Amino acid sequence: MCETCGCNVTHGNRHLAYAKNELGVSAVTVLKNLLSENDSQAAHNRAHFDQQKIFVVNLMSAPGSGKTALLEATIDALRDEFRLAVIEGDLETENDAERIRKKGVPAYQITTGSACHLDAHMIHTALHQMNLTDVDIVFIENVGNLVCPASFDLGQHANVALLSVTEGDDKPAKYPVMFRAADAVVLSKIDLLPVLDDFKPVLAEYALRQLASSAPLISLSAKTKAGLPAWLEWLREQRAAQGERVRRGEIRRPRIQGDGVRFHAASV
Repeated sequence: MCETCGCNVTHGNRHLAYAKNELGVSAVTVLKNLLSENDSQAAHNRAHFDQQKIFVVNLMSAPGSGKTALLEATIDALRDEFRLAVIEGDLETENDAERIRKKGVPAYQITTGSACHLDAHMIHTALHQMNLTDVDIVFIENVGNLVCPASFDLGQHANVALLSVTEGDDKPAKYPVMFRAADAVVLSKIDLLPVLDDFKPVLAEYALRQLASSAPLISLSAKTKAGLPAWLEWLREQRAAQGERVRRGEIRRPRIQGDGVRFHAASV
């Protein structure tokens, strides 16, 4: 959680935090209220996505794990099958959004300043700047960070965590918050395994299963496209399942990391 570093306060919810502080309430109360208000905004975002029949995926990982490269490969593979859009999150620059736009896909860049995650208020602002009338799937590329993004509901339907082979195979054990929140885990940059032979995919999966996670582990290389079909099939299955839920009037909420649940009010 962000209780000590203060990054719960973002440019999306700053006015809410300051208003509450002016009333003399404690910092802990402010943070709890911000999380509750975040969840209310996330529910509003999700209702909008469901109304438009859009499937939304939140991509989370450490910096440099290959989220944008995965999106580029996904766009190339699915551009004739689905209408895609991307919301990018970074502290500064529009570098990633520009890469996506070069693929002919609309992308909105959120620069968070000092905040190490996106929140539902930021996503709501992005929605007002994008035309999602003819979109099937929205990808949210969260800020590179292995902790905080897993604590914030943005209005998405699924969380995907990337683990690059350039990181340690014990990352799921070291950062359980992120990997417990994942509906799928992508082991990225597998083309580098021959030269990074100290990374053992079997140990990475063992660490994931030790968290009692049943999330599929999809090994792929966005560069060589090895393993990419399994990722694409997962997306197709999840989008179809979301369509069925919408048809039945059901709401699909993402997983929220364990410690954060006690701070989150029930969604409305």
